Formats: sequence, C-alpha cells, structure tokens
Amino acid sequence: MRFFKKTISDVPLESTTVLLRADYNVPLKNDGTIADDFRIRASLPTVRRLLKDGCKVVIISHLGRPEGRDPKLSLEPAALRLAQLLGEPVRFVDQTVGDKVRMAIKRAPKRGVIVLENLRFHAEEEANDEDFARKLARDSGARYFVQDGFGVVHRDHASTAAITLFLPSVAGRLLEKEHTSITGAMSSPKRPLVAVMGGAKVSDKIGVIEKLVDKADTILIGGAMANTFLADSGVNVGASKYENDQGAVIKKIHEAVRQKVGDAKAAEFLRLPTDVTVAKRIERPTDVRYVGAKEVASNDMILDIGPRTAESYVKALRRAGTVVWNGTMGYAELAVFAKGSAAVAEALAEHPEVESVIGGGDTADFAIHWDKKKGGSFSHVSTGGGASLELMAGKKLPGIEHLLDA
Repeated sequence: MRFFKKTISDVPLESTTVLLRADYNVPLKNDGTIADDFRIRASLPTVRRLLKDGCKVVIISHLGRPEGRDPKLSLEPAALRLAQLLGEPVRFVDQTVGDKVRMAIKRAPKRGVIVLENLRFHAEEEANDEDFARKLARDSGARYFVQDGFGVVHRDHASTAAITLFLPSVAGRLLEKEHTSITGAMSSPKRPLVAVMGGAKVSDKIGVIEKLVDKADTILIGGAMANTFLADSGVNVGASKYENDQGAVIKKIHEAVRQKVGDAKAAEFLRLPTDVTVAKRIERPTDVRYVGAKEVASNDMILDIGPRTAESYVKALRRAGTVVWNGTMGYAELAVFAKGSAAVAEALAEHPEVESVIGGGDTADFAIHWDKKKGGSFSHVSTGGGASLELMAGKKLPGIEHLLDA
C-alpha cells in the first residue's frame, strides 16, 4: 500500500541537519530508569537511516504530563538508552529552544544524534504555538522536519502541526509503517478479517467498532467492554466494571450487525463471552472461579473471559487471514486474569501467516511483555494508543495531514 505523504526516501537529506519528532513517552521505574524501551526501539530504523545519510539528527519528544520543568520527566534517560541501542554517542541538551540548544547543535559533529529536553516543559507545545514552533525550527538549524512520533499525530501540537509551517516536513520509517499497516488491515485485509476488541470502555471505541462492523468478518468482544454488552442484554454482571449509559450506542451497533448478516448470524458475527473468570476482589484474589456468563453472583467481578470463550475465540483466530486486536481480554495486569489475553497472543504468535495488527496502549504493552521476541512474533505492534484508534476509525490525523503530499 503506497503511503500518500512524502517520506525520508523522497527528499535529499544527505549531510543535512534534520529535526526528528520521535515518541519517547516511555514508562519509568520509581528510580527514574526506563521500564520499557519499546518506543525508543521503534524509532531506530528512522534514526539509523538518517545517520546512514550522514545527517545531524536533532530529536524532540515529550515525556509524561509535566506542569512546567520537572526533573523526574527529563528525556536524559531516553537519550542514554538510545545511545546504548545505537551503539554510538548521543548528546543530550537540557533545553528545548534557545542559545544553549543552538550552540550545542552547532558544535556537534556533522553526523550524529542530539536529543533535546522534554517538549512539554513548555506549555506552548500543547497550545500549538507558532512562535514556539518557529524557535524549534530556527534553533535546531534543521533543513527538514521528519515526523516519526505516531503516538502524537492525532494531536494538534506545535511539534505535529505548527512546525510544518516552518520546515518542509516528511514522514519517518515508523510513521509510514504504522499508517500502511493499520489502514491496510482495515481497507484491504486478507480474509477473513477478525477483530478482537477489549479494554475498559465501549465509549472510547465507538468509531472503531462501527467501522469494524462494516469491514470485519467476525468481532470478538472481551474485557470490561464485554460486561457493558452483557449488562445491556439483561445479564447480571454483579459488581463488575461496566458502562450503564451506552444503551443507544449498543442498540445502534446491534442494528448495524443485523443489517449486515441478518438476525440468525448476528450472535456469531459479534461474539460475547459465554463463560467468564470472576473473583470477589482484584488484589490478592483467593476465590478465582470460572462461571457461565449468565451465572455471575451479585458480589462477583468479571475480570477475564473464561476458558471456553478463550478456546472459541482462538479457533476463530486460527482461521483468520488478518487480525486487528485492540484491548485486553481482562484485567491483564495480574497473571491470573491475563489468561484470555495470553490465549489471543499465543494464537497469533503460533500462526505467523496471519497478518496481525495490535493496537497501542495497554494491548501493545501486554503483547510486548508476553512475547519473548518483544513484539517480533506479530506483524505489527502499534506505538500509538489514541492515534491507532482514530486511524482504525478512518479519521484523518493532523500530524500526518500537515506533511508534504507524495
């Protein structure tokens, strides 16, 4: 699938200074070290390509949600990890714009990597402030801007939108791969297309579910999202987490399913758990049980799909040509409630011929930590949560739309 924007392969970058927007918004441990470097590793193909072209690569990113300068959210640990992964020096500058940035970049070797401080130490970043974007372009001395931070391209920020007013702007390797993988799975999948939808809320994923009703051959529902569907159908979900204000949305989804496949096949197309994993409490549960979906006690919490449901879902996945997975099947932070999610991951890992596209956020975190190959067992694991959802729903993402057309 041809990407509709210019990429780093389409412009003369050799021996130039390039401003690269990466997504190094990585989880940190209590001691400030990086807990998971997936997003940094995902940026390597772009960084290495730019270095191969002899570029001076100036990287900007955000980390967390600081209110002003916060030393705990400095990008210095990300710069150190990047240096380890690249196997060559990475210079870190503890400012984002200004004279110190200008001088550090000017003094740096013609070919090399410089990481600037957290963009969100400046309120102007999220305000999409043009003057701040002008300073980023000017102080970096860049000839081109490369957008590779897929996790933020659904936002109108200075480093995704306003920056493109001041520098010719193209996509990096990761952004191109994210877009072509996700849109390809949705628009021209190998059939059958099976969608696995989970996570906490139906309301967060209405657009994606509606799109998948149109595009998919089967939709498998798990997580707290399944609780909302079950409760809406009159099933007692006990003390489980669910949304009680989504009746109109669920009715609309069921009507779309019936129009597509008819009443007789609706339950086979949009599948809900037939059995579930329950407990009275989440932390240190001592009474984990498997019960039928209609046999949940009033003080039970549904915390995962049950073994019969997992087996049924796995059968559907093994027959798939393409699988789109967004949302874990249960409270996957605890191993005892991660069995449904692990069954999905294992079914995809054991069948590499199935094109598997895993949405970002919690699903990506689970898949990467479950997988001995750190995500390599799947066709594509997205680095973006909200961005991948919006792209799956067919929305235009401002950080991509502002790039130069191919």
